[in-house]
Amino acid sequence: MPQDSKTLWVGLFPGQICKKLLRKGIIVSIFIIKGLLIDFKYKRRRYSKDQIIGTTENRNEQFEKISVLRKAFILKGLPVFSMDTKNKEPLGNFDRKEQYFGKDKRKVNDHDFKTLANGIVIPHGLYDIAQNKGYVTLGTSKDTSEFVCDNIEWWWLNKLQWHYQNADCLLLLCDGGGSNSCNHYIVKQDLVKLAKRLNIKILVAHYPAYCSKWNPIEHKLFSQIHKAWEGSIFHNINIVRELTMETCTKTGLEVQVRVNNKKYETGRKYEEEFKNDIEKYIIFDDQLPKWNYLINPN
Repeated sequence: MPQDSKTLWVGLFPGQICKKLLRKGIIVSIFIIKGLLIDFKYKRRRYSKDQIIGTTENRNEQFEKISVLRKAFILKGLPVFSMDTKNKEPLGNFDRKEQYFGKDKRKVNDHDFKTLANGIVIPHGLYDIAQNKGYVTLGTSKDTSEFVCDNIEWWWLNKLQWHYQNADCLLLLCDGGGSNSCNHYIVKQDLVKLAKRLNIKILVAHYPAYCSKWNPIEHKLFSQIHKAWEGSIFHNINIVRELTMETCTKTGLEVQVRVNNKKYETGRKYEEEFKNDIEKYIIFDDQLPKWNYLINPN
């Protein structure tokens, strides 16, 4: 048995340890092995995704700025939305690598070929931090900045503006890549058009690279949706919609869901005029302009 604190047993069950000891001429019961493992505090574990793969300059400064902005907006009764897109899910009789309670086994495809899918579902969410409410759009096309802006517009016009009738500005907290990229002009251009359509100022604050797990929507909304989905087979998008609507927590989380079947194009280009005159539309933060900027429709 390992008595050196630096020794790790990787991928070995008690029975396998017995066999290894037997090859060395040591005969020991599997029950003794189990008892010794418990005594030495060895047990089956999962890997912990805490190893940092990269660092970002001004990371702490940005977290401090986001904290200040959140508190200021909530104190004034202004909306603070955490935003992100959850992983795409194929529609069809696919294994989702999860467990479920049941009397019998359910049969799924023995291969996860994309060609067998009936389509995909792209869950995009807005999490209202102050209200503890989630607003989820299930897309069926592409995850683009236009898709994101259309979702914000729909939820604002149909639901959110009635909660914040006197709001003249909203705060968007989002990651810095993908359809929320802090580096792409097309994202900023679409956000400017959105602000004009809604006639409201939008303050955007991006989380630094390698920090997306700190975005509130990840642990406040998406993690709970994942639990509601657990063990289900997504034969069609209506199943995803119904399960998502059932998401709730003891702290009172409520989730509303809609389906967006609009087709979106990838590879769209920004307008050169917008790039050249971007400061006419956007006011960048003095200290951290890459991650913080205000879009004024006027």
